[in-house]
Amino acid sequence: MKSLDFLLLLALLSLPDSSAVTHTLKYFNTASSGVPNFPEFVAVGMVDDVQTVHYDSNTRRLQPKQEWMKEVTADDPQYWNISTQNAFGDQQSYKVNIEILKQRFNQTGGVHIYQRMYGCQRDDKTGEKNGFDKFGYDGADFISLKLKEGIWDAAKREAEITKHKWDQDEAEIERLKFYLNQICIQWLQKFVNYGKSSLMRTELPSVSLLQKTPSSPVSCHATGFYPDRAVMSWWKGEEELHEDVDHGEILLNPDGTFQASVDLKVSSVPPEDWSSYKCVFQLSGVKEITTTLDKTQIRTNWGKPGVRGDGAEDPSNTAVIAAVAVVLALVLVLVGVGLLLSTKNKVADKYTKPEGYSVV
Repeated sequence: MKSLDFLLLLALLSLPDSSAVTHTLKYFNTASSGVPNFPEFVAVGMVDDVQTVHYDSNTRRLQPKQEWMKEVTADDPQYWNISTQNAFGDQQSYKVNIEILKQRFNQTGGVHIYQRMYGCQRDDKTGEKNGFDKFGYDGADFISLKLKEGIWDAAKREAEITKHKWDQDEAEIERLKFYLNQICIQWLQKFVNYGKSSLMRTELPSVSLLQKTPSSPVSCHATGFYPDRAVMSWWKGEEELHEDVDHGEILLNPDGTFQASVDLKVSSVPPEDWSSYKCVFQLSGVKEITTTLDKTQIRTNWGKPGVRGDGAEDPSNTAVIAAVAVVLALVLVLVGVGLLLSTKNKVADKYTKPEGYSVV
């Protein structure tokens, strides 16, 4: 688990096989203490790494982040009200729990983050499904559920108290297993159905070769692709290169598509070998795009503007690539608490979250 800088999109992405479609529903709850200009509590829901709902302690209202999420009202008119009540209950309990954890770790002031991530995924081809529930404190693993075994795994000595308490509550473990294996999957399928036109969308990028100076690495730059589950790499013949290769981050464009780049150091590449090198862009589930390393196709920013590497005019040349990095403030996971009313716990299964846990 990452710290406050883990954002999501983090980093939890894995490329499914091109012949399969894996859908994922994730919820991120974050309580913070001592963080200026940041809500004390934030809850975010994501379907296939697309943010769908948001709640924070400032607005105190669960709100849809995608237009298609409003369709849930047709199936359940009380969805937004009940889910808001659940989120507000978590806000109160997380505030208590972060203070408990500060005492357990012998801390007073400073910045502290109390986090939780839970949810499920399903493979449409095989029907295989998995659930997960992970907790963390101050950017490090705290405790996580081994779903198949039905036990908790403490990542720190300070979590042993929590593990002992939670492992004793067999009824609650069974209820959580039912939520992650059944209820969560049902909601995931509903959400995917609501947003299938958007979630199934794919857009291929335009790919360019860029170079700042004759001695600089050649950057293979792809922009305009969707979704962000993509991989870029350099190959020589049939061998993928790892040395002299620098992978950039996947960044969000203003229009909602993505861009990425991968650099290749060419200073030691003999001119006669250039044609054996290629940049490969692979979008999840879509045929790859291959670009051969060719000096005549490299766009540069030396010499006069609009000049390609071979000296020919190129009106479409852009000397500087503007990378827009939009960071989604989602920090992973923390521990709910058993301070919620029994009436709230009864409706939790119907809606979008498992019951909280106490760390005391």
